Amino acid sequence: MLADVVKDVLDSSSFTDIHTHLYAPEFGALGLWGIDELLTYHYLEAELFRFSRVAPEQYFAMSKTQQADLIWRTLFIENSPISEAARGVIAVLQAFGLDANASSLKQAREFFRSQGFEDHLTNVLRIAGIDSVVMTNDPLDPAEAPLWRDGFTCDARFRPALRLDRLLNDPAQHFPTAEARQFLATCAQRMQPVYMAVSLPDTFRFPAEDQRTRLLIDAVLPACLDLNIPLALMIGVRRQVNPGIRLAGDSVGLADMRAVEALCRDFPENKFLVTVLSRENQHEFCVLARKFANLMPFGCWWFLNNGSIVEEMTRERIEMLGTSFIPQHSDARILEQLIYKWRNTRRTLAPVLTRSYELLVEDGATVTRAQVERDVQQMFRRNFQQLTPEAR
Repeated sequence: MLADVVKDVLDSSSFTDIHTHLYAPEFGALGLWGIDELLTYHYLEAELFRFSRVAPEQYFAMSKTQQADLIWRTLFIENSPISEAARGVIAVLQAFGLDANASSLKQAREFFRSQGFEDHLTNVLRIAGIDSVVMTNDPLDPAEAPLWRDGFTCDARFRPALRLDRLLNDPAQHFPTAEARQFLATCAQRMQPVYMAVSLPDTFRFPAEDQRTRLLIDAVLPACLDLNIPLALMIGVRRQVNPGIRLAGDSVGLADMRAVEALCRDFPENKFLVTVLSRENQHEFCVLARKFANLMPFGCWWFLNNGSIVEEMTRERIEMLGTSFIPQHSDARILEQLIYKWRNTRRTLAPVLTRSYELLVEDGATVTRAQVERDVQQMFRRNFQQLTPEAR
């Protein structure tokens, strides 16, 4: 049956995760892993404040262990962990053969403390079906900058992406365009990024009479062209609508897709990886992608990474773009999240792809396993590889 073939191909295929917030082992404590990090993930913190009377200032005054204990008790014992993020923790515990009952948090902590990180990393990647991940690397971050400046050999399974948020979104940086161009050239030489990336607010406009537009035109886009790498735009975030809950306090807004249209039209030699945060933008985004071959839609980002929305978005993209898009990335911040996020992706995409092939068969074509394998590799690997030589 087609459903069995599609499921088996997805389950047995290894993918590149093109956007994460993970770090290679060489970055030390910047890389997050283990049960307490999983439980204090900001998605679960947001849920905690809906169920608990603990005030944010009380919660953030606690130790990491105390925070994890509170979230475990509130979301996993006193309530059923049926949200996407909570269920993900259960999936991770199950993947390591750990109990997810009320008394199992101690057992989980003992398990993760017993793991040597290098072997644990390899095991996580194997379980998740991921052979390489792209990091998010900010050369203006005080914690990262010394590492890039001094030089090091990075684990080959981790590829750098040059993050531009501070450069493009922080007026306090005051980078003149010539200085910014040299800065990007120096960073690229040190980092060898597979792309440059920036997260942009829902208010992003292009072109505009602002410093961001000047930096894009005179520094960022020429640098990407020189390096033959794409610029990744992640558009639609509204930062800190509730600053009291910190990372959990960001929200979503409707983006102006005419900004993407202008970039793709006015800079046809540049390549753009784009994801948009608002569900309401997705149809216009798909239509726009049909008009510009230098635009590659990728992933169901952040608040969109829920099964019902992923299914809807992927079906729409297949119907309008065929296999010329990248269906998903994990956006993982904690190593073990790779396990449940990619399990969810495979589980959600299997019926979507199956239905697409079933319709094709009903309309008179033949679908073979080799075709399914080709299409899956096209979407989850080759579309990205074709954008940047460094990703091959």
